[in-house]
Amino acid sequence: MENIFTRLPAVLLPWYRANARDLPWRKTEDPYRIWVSEIMLQQTRVAAVLGYYARFLTAFPTVEALAEAPEDRLMKLWEGLGYYSRARNLQKAARRVVELGGFPDTYEGLLALPGIGDYTASAIASAAFGAREAAVDGNVLRVATRLTDCHDDIGDPKTKQTVRAWVQGDMPHEAADIQVFNQAMMELGATVCVPNGPPKCEVCPAAALCLGRARGTAEALPVKAAKKARRVEEKTVFLLLREGRVALRHRPGTGLLAGLWEFPNVEGALDETAAPATVAAWGLEAKAWKNKLTAKHIFTHVEWHMTGYTLEVAGDGPEEFEWVDSDGLAAHAVPSAFAKYCAEAQRQLEES
Repeated sequence: MENIFTRLPAVLLPWYRANARDLPWRKTEDPYRIWVSEIMLQQTRVAAVLGYYARFLTAFPTVEALAEAPEDRLMKLWEGLGYYSRARNLQKAARRVVELGGFPDTYEGLLALPGIGDYTASAIASAAFGAREAAVDGNVLRVATRLTDCHDDIGDPKTKQTVRAWVQGDMPHEAADIQVFNQAMMELGATVCVPNGPPKCEVCPAAALCLGRARGTAEALPVKAAKKARRVEEKTVFLLLREGRVALRHRPGTGLLAGLWEFPNVEGALDETAAPATVAAWGLEAKAWKNKLTAKHIFTHVEWHMTGYTLEVAGDGPEEFEWVDSDGLAAHAVPSAFAKYCAEAQRQLEES
């Protein structure tokens, strides 16, 4: 193991500098911009992040601007990225950074900020401050286990700790090299030592060092225990239309999609005979039932199976309902779980 990682920087860094993708967060040492990119890239593809990253930094160019931002505006800018707790933790951490008078420049200081874990603290510490901290994500775990022919379960925290020790033990010492080494490891995993298919060993700068390649095991690595099956939840969603407006309500302040806007909904899959009772219980009179829409949305641990009804109503409904027109709907942060219903609501409002 020691020999592999000792020799790795000499082949990896020149390859990275010649082949790295041109990404905006790689052109800065500003911890704020690096931090925003790292949080956005969690569970999200690079191609999807690029536009969000540019818009976010235009709206909030400094950590102070983010700390002072209205939550509704923050959530609207994050709309579609998912995992909305990331955005809330960004703002909590931004406020803490402002209180501190600037970003901590150590791994330990960064780790103490809300929403920042081991990987993100290491990534910022190395890229912004040149600290010798190994940032180990899924890409790095895959590269390291293939290089060493390691068959330990990468879902086990002990395996991650072992890989971190391997990588960090032989990181470069020059600041300019430290600042790109973690990026180089991740780039290798993202573009060459790829997931869900055979690694591109023929173009890998570390091919001569790789035990997985030599032993023919690379494609079978890394080893990860099977995930538990997601829980399925049935929901019935109502697009309640009244005089050119549609009803929205805030989700609870804690839990899944906390504090975002949603179309009124109830648990269970209600058929056409049961759905009217829910509308009546909200104090609304159904004037015309328009259509029925089904949709599914998959989260990490749960998936929603949704039955939806579009209908014209009369009455005010509960105090929690906010009736918005087309522009109002576009201005509210409605999560992508309701994307099909949001598109239908906009269509109905524009036609009214």
